[in-house]
Amino acid sequence: MSQYPLRVPDYLMEQARTAAEEENVSINQLLVSFIAEGIGQRKAWRALQKRAGRGDPKKALAILESLNGQAPEPGDDMPDISKR
Repeated sequence: MSQYPLRVPDYLMEQARTAAEEENVSINQLLVSFIAEGIGQRKAWRALQKRAGRGDPKKALAILESLNGQAPEPGDDMPDISKR
């Protein structure tokens, strides 16, 4: 296992201490968990970007246009923002 000296601002360290106490884990466990979660989210985002880059906008629009005004399936319609 590797070690890395990390400088953390006091206010963040205090928040980490509080969160670790709430989760009943060590600060080290909490920070490793947060780092792993962040890296996982970054990898997922990059994979989505790569996949989107392979898409063809013209083909996607053609699929939507082929629906010829069909109503969306129940529960898949746009929210009514006028009710807000």
